[in-house]
Amino acid sequence: MGGFFGAAGHNDCVSDVFFGTDYHSHLGTKRGGLTSYSEEKGFQRSIHSIENSPFRTKFEKDVEDMEGKLCIGCISDTDPQPILLSSKLGTYAVCNVGIINNAEQLKHEITNTYQASFEAMSSGKINSSALIGALISQKNSFVDGIRYAQDKVDGSMSLLILTKDGIIAARDKMGRLPIILGKREDGYCLSFESFAFQKLGYKTLRELAPAEIVKITADGVEQLSPGREDMKICTFLWTYYGYPNSVYEGVTVETMRYRNGQIMAQADIDNGTLPDADYICGVPDSGTAHAIGYANRSGIPFARPFIKYTPTWPRSFMPQSQAMRNKVAKMKLIPVHELIEGKKLLFVDDSIVRGTQMRETVEFLYANGAKEVHMRSACPPIMYGCKYLNFSRSTSELDLIARNIINDFEGAQGINYIEEYSDTSTERGKKLRAEICRRLKLTSLEYQSLGGTVKAVGLPACKLCSYCWNGKG
Repeated sequence: MGGFFGAAGHNDCVSDVFFGTDYHSHLGTKRGGLTSYSEEKGFQRSIHSIENSPFRTKFEKDVEDMEGKLCIGCISDTDPQPILLSSKLGTYAVCNVGIINNAEQLKHEITNTYQASFEAMSSGKINSSALIGALISQKNSFVDGIRYAQDKVDGSMSLLILTKDGIIAARDKMGRLPIILGKREDGYCLSFESFAFQKLGYKTLRELAPAEIVKITADGVEQLSPGREDMKICTFLWTYYGYPNSVYEGVTVETMRYRNGQIMAQADIDNGTLPDADYICGVPDSGTAHAIGYANRSGIPFARPFIKYTPTWPRSFMPQSQAMRNKVAKMKLIPVHELIEGKKLLFVDDSIVRGTQMRETVEFLYANGAKEVHMRSACPPIMYGCKYLNFSRSTSELDLIARNIINDFEGAQGINYIEEYSDTSTERGKKLRAEICRRLKLTSLEYQSLGGTVKAVGLPACKLCSYCWNGKG
């Protein structure tokens, strides 16, 4: 996916943006970038690959050379960003978070209509920010251009634009991702993650509304275009992607996960399916808080029967190769034999996507003497690849273990019974869970319900995107 951070101040703010952007490293693993502006040096930009080294180590030297009272930074899972553009609106830098599903169509439309050309990346694709800039430049102001671009894009698009006199921020039309405003006595900042600016002395001012466009300078915040009431923020931010101390729409990730685990445990108690386990365990890191909530409600002690070794590989999907990601996931799980051998274990994971890593984890536990391995997924079965955010690397929805099994059961007609398969009380739901248990060698399996997920978040269901679970965005 990705994240960004920007600051405008009366004092040099490059180091603020360096640290603020670094706090978004959990959201992306491919590219990092910084762009600043000062009257003396003009626009200064640095972009590095962060596939094999953390953002911080790649940019420490750059920060010493850059200067400016205006600066933006970006972590990206896709394109090198921010990029510098020159158009009738002037010279500016732009970075974005989201996904453009119709990028090829838009590229052809622009090149055929305006005889424009784009610099192609090594992959042959067009940089998403370059495409966004081309759309914006077709209008006579940034506001009109941003609105036009957001209307043309199939997917979602939140962005930061750095100009010579301020930073413009636009949250995507449906507010699927957050943008938070921060304030300090000498300036303002914009961030995907609220916690990214707290250690820098900024206080949360407010969150942008869906489709809202603002401009920050050292002296204040100007609303350029009002937001809208309708919102479909990504629910998976709380379940998995968000860092534990992230806050979205007033709801903290860590506390949502505690509630989520408690709701799952209560459902098992009510349904008579609470296993006679020795320990409740979380698949680190994002499953841990869900597991703590489950343990607190069930009364079964929480334990960590394996520890994730993260100094060199902080994210299991950091390598671009799926085979290497699977290898890394296996290598970094180190057992605590005393807590595994002869024990009945119930694990809570944030989600079950393809099932590849989970199967290897279960085999790893049995190889180390586990007697039983139960699994609880902190969200419903994932049935659809996300079309609103650059979340999943899957090239086909049949890569998703739930959809793959449904296809094996019923072929193309299976999509008509997604709701039944998601529901544990139906025959199809029970059949799905039994087959996943067989394939992954689990003693038992259950998923959090969509209703339980919504309850754990605490926002109205109509404001939450649940597309990956039920196909309704």
